[in-house]
Amino acid sequence: MIDPVVDLDWVRARGDRVVLADVRWYLDGRSGRAAYDGGHLPGAVFVDLDGVLARRGSPADGPHPLPDPETFAEGMAALGIGDGDTVIGYDDAGGGYAARLVWMLRATGHDAALLDGGLIAYDGELERVDPHRPRAAFTPRPWPADRLADIEDAAGGSSVVLDARDRPRFRGDIEPIDPSPGHIPGARNLPCRENVDASSRFLPVPELRERFAAVGVTEGTSVISYCGSGVTACHNLLALEHAGLGPGRLYPGSWSQYSSDPSRPAARGD
Repeated sequence: MIDPVVDLDWVRARGDRVVLADVRWYLDGRSGRAAYDGGHLPGAVFVDLDGVLARRGSPADGPHPLPDPETFAEGMAALGIGDGDTVIGYDDAGGGYAARLVWMLRATGHDAALLDGGLIAYDGELERVDPHRPRAAFTPRPWPADRLADIEDAAGGSSVVLDARDRPRFRGDIEPIDPSPGHIPGARNLPCRENVDASSRFLPVPELRERFAAVGVTEGTSVISYCGSGVTACHNLLALEHAGLGPGRLYPGSWSQYSSDPSRPAARGD
């Protein structure tokens, strides 16, 4: 399987042997589809995070639970992405949202990676037409149990639990979305936005390994990653793999699910 992070030169060298996937999404309600229509990488298809990469959310499951494998497979097939395709996902947020697609594909055995730098790294003319790739054959595969964690796992204390949200939300200083502020007791903050530099490119691997080591993650450490709704948590998992530290596990319900029950303990501060 390819590395979870590739650069523009890598993509250009392979031409039409890779499928570019635009996964722009905005927490403030802006339309990712409208952004795509306004200009995207040539040949890229638009992947709707809410419609393809998640099923309808609820307080019990969180806003972005994983879709049924059949729903995901249908979404990929309709976009012209097949079982044998190599998919390169990107967005304009350092890969924080595209990471969800890339993680889902890699977890089910498909070649996929983030485009390092995303849309910001592209230096050519953008395209404004949908490529309308022909329908492809994409086989549904179950989500592998060894790549997932639930509330009991995240609160159990047997793994290093990483919270990918920005520091103010982790500390509980603010909480603009979820029922209550704070974080899962024992979790350690590793903001996914800090995996990349000011140009949205991933930090060098030695620096990533230092970041992980600072929160107790080295080779062989059992890791669970969560965020607000299980999307940007995937960025930390890809960074973990890119750094050579293993795949880790995703807690899809994340803080939104955990905090929906006021009887669950919540921690505040650093």
